[in-house]
Amino acid sequence: MRLQRITTAFACLALLAGFVTPALAQLARLHIGYSAISADQLPAWVAKETGIFQKNGLDVQLIFFTGGSTAILALVSGDVPMTQVSGPGLVSSALAGSEAVFVAGGITSLNYVLMGKPGITSAEQLKGGSVAISRFGSATDSIARFALKKIGLTPGKDVTIVQVGTGPDRLNAVLTGKVTASVINPPASFLGERKGLAVLADIAKMGMVFQHTGPATTRKFIREHQDTVRRYVKSHVEAVAQIWTDKEATVRVLGKYMGGGVDRDILERSREDNLTDALLSKKQIPSLEGLKTVLDDLAERDPRAKTAKPEQFVDMSFIQELNQSGYIDSLYKKK
Repeated sequence: MRLQRITTAFACLALLAGFVTPALAQLARLHIGYSAISADQLPAWVAKETGIFQKNGLDVQLIFFTGGSTAILALVSGDVPMTQVSGPGLVSSALAGSEAVFVAGGITSLNYVLMGKPGITSAEQLKGGSVAISRFGSATDSIARFALKKIGLTPGKDVTIVQVGTGPDRLNAVLTGKVTASVINPPASFLGERKGLAVLADIAKMGMVFQHTGPATTRKFIREHQDTVRRYVKSHVEAVAQIWTDKEATVRVLGKYMGGGVDRDILERSREDNLTDALLSKKQIPSLEGLKTVLDDLAERDPRAKTAKPEQFVDMSFIQELNQSGYIDSLYKKK
């Protein structure tokens, strides 16, 4: 019995050793994409700004792409080997043959709202108007279509969907009346609320299970650079733990990437809004149920989605290792 316990202990140590980067090892240089200016992107931002990537042997340059569809194109073309991207962009790309997969969950629910421009307070007033998204094929595209249908409007018929860009850009477009409404999330949605914009649809309350923004790569990159992906996923879960446990560092990082001018109260609310297992799970398992939602939506426009399975779009191996070894749980134990 004692021998069995010793053997098990050595096995756990060997597994964890695979995630440890020697201090003198050369840093692996990586260009990593992210696809929005919102609190959804915090894991990569926090890992970069707090030194987590470097601690794990990664020299990371973060590159911003406007919208998930643009970020996934950069991944598929090889411009970046990994990116933070939402479900619709990744699934559409993989259905076309890209081999793109999520390697951790990231944000696995939604905290978006549909907000109307000043004076717009009801769904009926949206008829004949326009709704701002980031890019066609992105998560905001899927979210806008879902929300409009839920409030009784037909996208493309009753309401025109238009590409505008980032969350701050979409907020500005609706505040200035360039669009009738916009789908936005924190911090932009909190700023809109403060400026008196009306919430026409709260997607979080509509029961939409959704695989949103998570770290992704391709199966080819995993085959050729398994250790780099392993170190990235370890960095990702450490950053998630930092978001959960270190308010000051998280607020500071969020403020930097929001470009300044966002007051502390909004930044704190944006962090706190993500601190649920539904949105930012500590275990960081990609949501298969959320991917099924994405597939069901895409099936209306892409027949290939009708026969696809959620499991095709994930590689669970790295995150399962970290969970099964007890490493993720150890990040939340009081020091």
